[in-house]
Amino acid sequence: MTSPRRPAGPITLAGKRVSRLGLGTMRLTGPGIWGPPRDPATAIRVLREAVHIQGITHLDTADAYGPHTVEELIRQALRPYPDRLLIATKVGMVRPGPDQWKPLGRPEYLRATVEASLRRLASARLDLCYLHRIDPAVPLEEQVGELRQLQVEGKIGHIGLSKVSIEQIRSASTEIQVAAVQNAFNQTEPHDPAVDYCRVQGIPYVPYRPLNAGALVGKGLAGEALNWLLGQGDHIAPIPGTSSPRHLRELIAAVRLPGHVRRG
Repeated sequence: MTSPRRPAGPITLAGKRVSRLGLGTMRLTGPGIWGPPRDPATAIRVLREAVHIQGITHLDTADAYGPHTVEELIRQALRPYPDRLLIATKVGMVRPGPDQWKPLGRPEYLRATVEASLRRLASARLDLCYLHRIDPAVPLEEQVGELRQLQVEGKIGHIGLSKVSIEQIRSASTEIQVAAVQNAFNQTEPHDPAVDYCRVQGIPYVPYRPLNAGALVGKGLAGEALNWLLGQGDHIAPIPGTSSPRHLRELIAAVRLPGHVRRG
């Protein structure tokens, strides 16, 4: 059986050649990114169609989505995982309630959450694990140092950073090899100096909120927004999210081939 074509061409991320267009999974939860989705069967359908039909091979999730909900849905929908699939997850945030997020980067907490994510995903290793947020109450070197130790133990393959400045990337790079950076970047938030820094350093850049939390979804807008992002550099791998199979198909259909994307 021939594998589906990778949307928007390929990119090397965390040692795997995957689709530049990934799928963000935050919306596969209940209101406030809290609890299970209203229709779990549709959430599972979105995941299966993305990977098995549409050719998306980069899924982005987090233990905080639900919390825990989406990692469990991914296991239910996709295990046994295809070799070509990259599942990226994030640790380092706690959820006091709906729409509430708080960084927590104590080393013992990061270790416990990595091990819990491994169990929920039923995986021996997290291919790509991001520090979801830097906890200002804990030295950065302790946070990334614990992830590095988990990497040495074989529980993490590659380490990424989320919502970081250039200086924070530089600081973390003294402790780890930064495999990816995930920051907010879209047509209405188009000014992140880390985009060019990552290009120069050869670090894949994964824009979260690529459609500005749905504000850029509309007739023609989603496709324009995604193609604009892809045109900002070959190192950019957007992760639009959706809870609808139909919307998933529309997003993929809107993405032009790399040769048709222009920077600007």
